[in-house]
Amino acid sequence: MKHLSYLICIFFLAAGCSKAPQPHIQLQDFVDTTSVKILGQRLIDLPYGLNLLEPVEEEARELFIGVHGGRSEGYEWIYPIKIIDTKKKEMYFYRWSDNGCFQDSAKKLITSIEGILEQRSELTKVTVIGHSYGGILLTHLLNNWKNSVTFDAHIIASPLQGNISLNTLCGYKPTINIGPMVNLYEWRTQQHLDSAFKDLPENPQNIFIEGSIVTELPNTYNGRRLGHNWSISWVAERILK
Repeated sequence: MKHLSYLICIFFLAAGCSKAPQPHIQLQDFVDTTSVKILGQRLIDLPYGLNLLEPVEEEARELFIGVHGGRSEGYEWIYPIKIIDTKKKEMYFYRWSDNGCFQDSAKKLITSIEGILEQRSELTKVTVIGHSYGGILLTHLLNNWKNSVTFDAHIIASPLQGNISLNTLCGYKPTINIGPMVNLYEWRTQQHLDSAFKDLPENPQNIFIEGSIVTELPNTYNGRRLGHNWSISWVAERILK
């Protein structure tokens, strides 16, 4: 009987070990032999906050951050992050609580960025991509950026007009200011092809921001409909050029 109990304990111990959490995902894990769905889940499983995706690059001169949208599954970021990475860029992913208002998470991101810049004087540029609801978060950075480092902001497929719940519950205002060190690029999907916007009476991406550079995405990308999630990959390839 004792022997049986011992075997049962060993069985459950082994089962528990097999479900041990994986280490946090790194860029070296972005391999073609692993499904982007699996990699995306690991990306979204990162803890809230600014997550470094690679060892500190001595040659890095640019801080590069991806900010996901609401209910992201992460897979839409795998290819873009992989192709954008160079030795001159230090790659981060910002995991935030996207099921609530954006301001607190935006403030924490600003604090994190400023903390890194204070310690790393060799970093002379910050680039942030905000997708969908992540673009709304990014507007808070734009309105509150006071650092002297160049800041490139890429807002992709984001409902910058806002809506009743966002405006009322979160106090969002579609007023975006571009400071002297900021470059803003808006990348807009075509409404009828974007699953997040196609049923709305008007395109929530349409907003006038003085000084912003606006690009409307095409119908297709690599033979597929260019909709909400594929937009990040299309933009990533343009950023490289």
